[in-house]
Amino acid sequence: MPRTTTVECPGCPPLRAITFDSLGLIKVVEARGERGGVPSVVERWGDPDASKCVLAASIDDSKHDPLLVVARKNGLIEIINSLNGDLHVSIPNVGDAGAQLEDDGIVGLHLFKRQRQESLSRSCTLLTCSTKGNASMRSIEVSNPAESTSVDSIKSWNVCSSGTVLCSKVDGNEKYALFGGKGVEVNVWDLEMCTKIWTAKAPPKNSLGIFTPTWFTSATFLSTDDHRKFVAGTNSHQVRLYDTSAQRRPVMSFDFRETPIKAIAEEPEGYNIYIGNGSGDLASVDIRTGKLLGCFLGKCSGSIRSIARHPTLPVIASCGLDSYLRFWDIKTRQLLSAVFMKQHLLEVVFDSNFDDKVAHAAADVVLVQEPQNMDEIQGDETETEPVKRKKTPKVKDECKKRASKENEESKKMKSKKKSKRVKAESDD
Repeated sequence: MPRTTTVECPGCPPLRAITFDSLGLIKVVEARGERGGVPSVVERWGDPDASKCVLAASIDDSKHDPLLVVARKNGLIEIINSLNGDLHVSIPNVGDAGAQLEDDGIVGLHLFKRQRQESLSRSCTLLTCSTKGNASMRSIEVSNPAESTSVDSIKSWNVCSSGTVLCSKVDGNEKYALFGGKGVEVNVWDLEMCTKIWTAKAPPKNSLGIFTPTWFTSATFLSTDDHRKFVAGTNSHQVRLYDTSAQRRPVMSFDFRETPIKAIAEEPEGYNIYIGNGSGDLASVDIRTGKLLGCFLGKCSGSIRSIARHPTLPVIASCGLDSYLRFWDIKTRQLLSAVFMKQHLLEVVFDSNFDDKVAHAAADVVLVQEPQNMDEIQGDETETEPVKRKKTPKVKDECKKRASKENEESKKMKSKKKSKRVKAESDD
């Protein structure tokens, strides 16, 4: 039985989140209402298929022509409209000639937020990185979803010569990217020059002479404007702070619980980070001192795989293998709401341009039209169907009389039997 807790959920502010699960389904969750609405699943895109498991996702939530990119287990990269789920482009993963797609899945995916002209033509740039370290930047142009798609590979390089890449992140200015994994030290690359500018150095042995193997599971830049400082989580439940301008080894390191770090998210305008591990613990830490500010109320019963910070609202979302999408208040660390999604969740992203008023207007139109149609249907049914007559009270009275007579007869029989027994006893 999973661990459960009873926590009062006040509700969420108006927001829109998109989740990705292990069966390849993409679900849209919306919360409406200014006084704390209850989020619910409003749309589901795709059919359940384990071969279409979502490995990575990225969103460009611009006001004009928002796009969503998804990398699947079968080696396809899909570009989707984040508003209605329409598929624009589906391209295969370009890797080495001898490598199979399933063996070299994509773990890092980023959609660059460029200024696109308001025309029928669409152009976007993608950064992908596979588990074997094959990174590439490609430009995709689509004039019409029904027409052919042109893919121009701009740059490609190899992040590592050995090991397995498990995490990748692009800074806020979209000029630098970091990569790390099992047997791969964290390294930072310049995307414009396509060159490695910094590589981390493993920490020294501890007091017992034990060397910690390199195994990074998640990483993120600490600030949107500064690419020199970033935070990385390891499989040995360590959180490390790196500063490329200071040294190659971690500036600060601390342990968090006893299970591997699975997800890390940063505060855009602060020094706090949010950590999620394999046992469902979610906490906030001041990275300047390494002090634990507190854990979020409401225990998760499964591994946390993704944490997303809302760009404008003081809300974060977490999801994982317990199939729940949870929304939290970053100030009080209280659970705002939880939605059961039925499948193992692997990632969640926010749509910052969600307009609650427009959604309300569309919902009101649907609700106004539906009752009219129902009234018409009910009116037609009442005219065609015959009226059923109720039973007359005479029948009910006759039934009652019969029941009373039977009761009286049974009472008389019982009294006669008792009198006979009394007489027999007196004669004896």
